[in-house]
Amino acid sequence: MASSMMSPPAANIDGYIAAFPGPVQKVLKEIRATVRAAAPAAEEAIKYAMPTFMLNGKQLVLFAAFKKHIGFFPAPTGEPAFEKALAGYKTGKGSVQFPLDQAIPLALITRIVKYRVKKNAEAVKGKGKAGH
Repeated sequence: MASSMMSPPAANIDGYIAAFPGPVQKVLKEIRATVRAAAPAAEEAIKYAMPTFMLNGKQLVLFAAFKKHIGFFPAPTGEPAFEKALAGYKTGKGSVQFPLDQAIPLALITRIVKYRVKKNAEAVKGKGKAGH
């Protein structure tokens, strides 16, 4: 199975998704649609060889497919409001892994994206940092 760290960078998100087997493509398309719905003003890009959504010139969220999981960045791992929701997943500083052998928590992804949109707006207004 292709890995974002081993395959050549795609030119766009369509190309990135196309590099994976059908079942993984389906998951990636669902995540992409979820992010787009939660942040309709965000623009798509490829950064660090991963599908990335940009808002107001700043990275909003990135995601990537790996052999056994989808990595989602940045995740609000230090935020109390997300502590319970993220408890069942492997997390790192600002990242969460959604296993491919489980249903992808699209409602949680929506919450994370909306949280990131809010942080992005605060940063643009100069009221705080975007939070990475």
